[in-house]
Amino acid sequence: MKKPALQLEGVSQVYVSAKGAFLALQDVGLTVNQGEFVSLIGPSGCGKTTLLSLISGLMAPSAGKVTVLGEAVVRPTPKVGYMLQQDYLFPWRTIYENAALGLELMGRLNDTSKLYVKELLGEMGLARQADRYPHHLSGGMRQRVALVRTLATEPDLLLLDEPFSALDYQTKLQLEDLVVETLKSRNKTAVLVTHDISEAIAMSDRVVMMQPNPGRIMTEVEVPEAIRKALPLDAREQEGFHALFRKLWGYFEAIDGKEGASYG
Repeated sequence: MKKPALQLEGVSQVYVSAKGAFLALQDVGLTVNQGEFVSLIGPSGCGKTTLLSLISGLMAPSAGKVTVLGEAVVRPTPKVGYMLQQDYLFPWRTIYENAALGLELMGRLNDTSKLYVKELLGEMGLARQADRYPHHLSGGMRQRVALVRTLATEPDLLLLDEPFSALDYQTKLQLEDLVVETLKSRNKTAVLVTHDISEAIAMSDRVVMMQPNPGRIMTEVEVPEAIRKALPLDAREQEGFHALFRKLWGYFEAIDGKEGASYG
């Protein structure tokens, strides 16, 4: 039996400041299987990004346990790749050099991995831009470079923290398709944080709804098979998509009514 790609057991997180202690997450439990794409949605302040920080090893939980492929996460690990809203490309490095940065920092840049980076750039339609610099590229192309940089180190689990939110709608839809197609072809596991309900449904196998004060899981919804099998652009036209959107929107409204939360 395969080990889960990710397991959260009783995870809580407390932030302490001069003003006192703040419980950001409380008793979060979640299992993500290998090859699964799961989205986390919920109002601002429900701890979605905090969860990604714990999964990536950037922070240790105040209570509970985070494991990736059965191993406890206690520090940043090459098993986990993290793609952010901003691309953080270095302007003085070429596109290829930016894409290979993770491998370089890990001491894994060799003839084989260099070829793999070039392969990935080709798949993303960036082969002709490999020797150019970030300022030559559009926002969408820069995010493709960031995805290549993340995939190049061959992580077992990808964390995606609103990577499309700064892009125009057309580019966002194109990148959604590209990301899903790329990850499925490599049987990669992914956890996406997004405020966009449509994006969550269109890209995911399962959507996890979180609620704030403190952050915890409210419910999980499995995306119907017909929607899961379609690429995100086509998924939005599948039967059941709008009904699922309404269902999740109803959860947002219920939280808003109880908490006075913002979900912009």
